[in-house]
Amino acid sequence: MPSDPGACPARPRRVLVVDDSRVQLKIVSAMLERWGFEVFQAESGEAALRLCAQVAPDVVLSDWMMPGMDGLEFCRRFREMPSDGYGYFILLTSKAEKAAVAHGLDAGADDFLTKPVHADELRARINAGTRVVSMERELSDKNRMISETLTKLQTVYDAIDADLRQARRIQEAQVPQRVGVFGSSRMSLLLKPCGHVGGDLVGMFSPSDGRLAAYSIDVSGHGITSALVTARVAGYLSSAHLDQNLALAHGSDGQLLREPEDVARLLNDRLAPDPGVEEYLTMLYFNADLTTGRVRMVQAGHPPPLLLRARGEATFLGSGGLPIGLVDDAVYQGLDIDMQPGDRLLLYSDGFTEAVLKDGSMLEEDGLLQLVQACAADVEGPEFLEDLFWRLNAAMPSDVPMADDVSAALFEFDVVQR
Repeated sequence: MPSDPGACPARPRRVLVVDDSRVQLKIVSAMLERWGFEVFQAESGEAALRLCAQVAPDVVLSDWMMPGMDGLEFCRRFREMPSDGYGYFILLTSKAEKAAVAHGLDAGADDFLTKPVHADELRARINAGTRVVSMERELSDKNRMISETLTKLQTVYDAIDADLRQARRIQEAQVPQRVGVFGSSRMSLLLKPCGHVGGDLVGMFSPSDGRLAAYSIDVSGHGITSALVTARVAGYLSSAHLDQNLALAHGSDGQLLREPEDVARLLNDRLAPDPGVEEYLTMLYFNADLTTGRVRMVQAGHPPPLLLRARGEATFLGSGGLPIGLVDDAVYQGLDIDMQPGDRLLLYSDGFTEAVLKDGSMLEEDGLLQLVQACAADVEGPEFLEDLFWRLNAAMPSDVPMADDVSAALFEFDVVQR
């Protein structure tokens, strides 16, 4: 039956006395019984081993010098026997030489008593042995309880790990399309959670020819709670169910893209009033006219996007803004930019700029720009984002895992050969 973790281990009371002298056997056994111990007797080492196989003694008191199997050999054999607990072994001997004591210790003896045995010394040695056995049993019970608890925790961990792996697959399904070509323009997405699930989200959708919207979102915190918020936002900005997408206005003329600042306000209206939800998110959202290159965007606390002109100029845009879901009735400002053929607009989370480098410093905007400029000039689309992420990893310590999710979105205007 399984042991009760809350029960105290039984006090060791069983003593096996082994001696080929019946007189000595009777004298010692009588003293032990008088002190309340349960005593077992054997007149040889062979008989003692057979008895030990039936009844595991707490303490063994064995004569050293016996015909046939002596006490030293019996001790060795006793230690080799399988046992659920420890048995304290005392050798009775007239040997006082250090070499003899060393042989006894090597054989597995715990203590020695010199003949003739004195009652007070015997009682003291037996009591010392029972204390050792009691502590060993208590420790063994605690170790067993710890082992059982660890087994249960491992089972729970395995279940949680399986759930998180499934959650990651679900979260990856929120970004089913990592690259999209819209006329002569291209949109590419990168999403690298630092754990099973993360709080970053990137996406794109196009309600009609010539119009494109995209976003980069970073929910505060990490892990499951942040992932739940991203799942909720992914539903609000769904590319699969445009009729439910709050970035679109539905009228008689079809689905029209709302202004980016209105999209930010509508998201804030849904997230800020929620009781018990402390998470907020930063967002960079834009919509683009693929015919003219006019891009209108809103920056809600998100890192400033990087505009890469085809002629070689690079500029960080925007001035901050309030995050989504932080305060009620937040006001957001739009920003217009005109892109020329070959221009690129890079959206990214702070997993890039706040990445800790090998020297302990953070990458920041200047470091990001250096990584971008280090990418090969002929690398485009999703390959550009993967190259950028690879360079980020190369700049970070190899033995330290990512501390934050990393995501990015790259809009390339009029770059695809028709």
